[in-house]
Amino acid sequence: MKNRIILTIILITSLFLGACKKALDLNPNDQIATSTFYKTKADFDAALAAVYASLQTEEFSYGMGFRDGFTDNGYNQFNSGAAKDFVQGNFNPTTGGYETAIYNDSYVGITRVNLFLQNLGNYKGSDISDSQRKIYEGEVRFIRAFLYFQLYSIYGDVPLVTQPLDLSNQKQPKVPAAQVLAQITADLDYGIANLSTNAYYANGGHAAASSAKALKARVLLFAAFGSTGTPDATMLTQVRDLCLDLMGQYKLSTNFEDIFRDATQKNNTEIMFSVNFLAPNNTAPWDMYYGDWDACAPMQNMVDAYECTDGQPYGTSPLTDTKNQFKNRDPRLAKTVYADSVYFGPGKVHHPSNLRPTGYGIIKFLEPNNIPYGFSTLSQQDAVILRLGEVMLMYAEAQNEIAGPDATVYKAMADLRARVNMPAYPAGYTKDQMRERIRHERRVELAFEGLRHYDLLRWHIAGPVLNAVVSSLINYHFEDKFYHWPLPQTEIDKSGGVLIQNPDYK
Repeated sequence: MKNRIILTIILITSLFLGACKKALDLNPNDQIATSTFYKTKADFDAALAAVYASLQTEEFSYGMGFRDGFTDNGYNQFNSGAAKDFVQGNFNPTTGGYETAIYNDSYVGITRVNLFLQNLGNYKGSDISDSQRKIYEGEVRFIRAFLYFQLYSIYGDVPLVTQPLDLSNQKQPKVPAAQVLAQITADLDYGIANLSTNAYYANGGHAAASSAKALKARVLLFAAFGSTGTPDATMLTQVRDLCLDLMGQYKLSTNFEDIFRDATQKNNTEIMFSVNFLAPNNTAPWDMYYGDWDACAPMQNMVDAYECTDGQPYGTSPLTDTKNQFKNRDPRLAKTVYADSVYFGPGKVHHPSNLRPTGYGIIKFLEPNNIPYGFSTLSQQDAVILRLGEVMLMYAEAQNEIAGPDATVYKAMADLRARVNMPAYPAGYTKDQMRERIRHERRVELAFEGLRHYDLLRWHIAGPVLNAVVSSLINYHFEDKFYHWPLPQTEIDKSGGVLIQNPDYK
């Protein structure tokens, strides 16, 4: 799929009128301006690639593992994304890291989308059919929804911008989070109605209607828990129905690890959307970050969370082997975590150059054929954003909250665990018991895919979970105000008082 989209960043510059020298070229050949661009379908294809490229930033793709450094899953020894500051409670409007990057890079992408849509609306060329126009619009609105969800889920109230801005209106106030959510769902509904009905893996790397459905399910599952952690049944019903539809279109990858390896991502029947990379010009530091730097080290409690092969907790099961923690364990442990060194078989061993502070590293995203990893190793694995495994977990969670642990909930969980030969759950669980099992399964199935932070926030258990972590490496300290991050102070300052800081950070 990645061969079909060349993610080339195109800089579309604004032209500012003012005092200038006579020799100034208002349309220089080395820049792209709206006055000379958006003149052909080829221009729109190039601009579409630039919209997709806005997702290639660290925090939206190859840095997904770092987001687990904001949770009980991992330790970020380099403070990447300011994860250490967050975990220790040293989090404020000037912290920087992901606090600033997620905000700024989201709006960079949103600006590209808005500019694309404005020019698409103005374009009269006959080389773009009405059906193609709808597909274009559906794709970029899908990406805008993804970016606004980053803002909505982390900051809450933010500026809602759906048109290109100029000097007269560039200072925008924030709007209520509910209004942002409404725009997200409207964008996704448009995508569901107008994007290709092909499965994502058969759609050449372009977002499909199913991609929009999966993202809408994630958005609504987050929104359903509101500010209290008590889910809204109406939203959960929508989540359930969206997931049920997707479960009929996609199939689990036979091998868990194939979802994340370059050679087996193409045409993978589990993947519903990914951020594409392609050597030699569009690569990412997956192998460097996780294989050599050990930038986000799995915590011991994360390793302990994986059950033994009999389905019993490690430490309780008679299969527990304290001398070999990987023996008799859920196979996903060895497919997610490595101890001391990366090992893919004879001749494919790598000893990271950096210290492993917890004794562990993340093997999940590493490409065996790229060994030895180095300080500057770049690779072309795609960043998997949406996949069937998550959809099955969302279905089970929503249906359990609606109706309790019925046969369909048990089946979804059994099918997911069967992929790695883990036993099905025993009959007789209460709703509360099944809820805990589903939450546990999300943690191990989706480890380091950047979703643990969302989960702790939406379940409103971040405080109890994070403050209970005991580690000699770092002291965890979570306050209720961290359920919403502060807006970057740089943006507050630039707004001249138009943009107001979130209440707990004034």
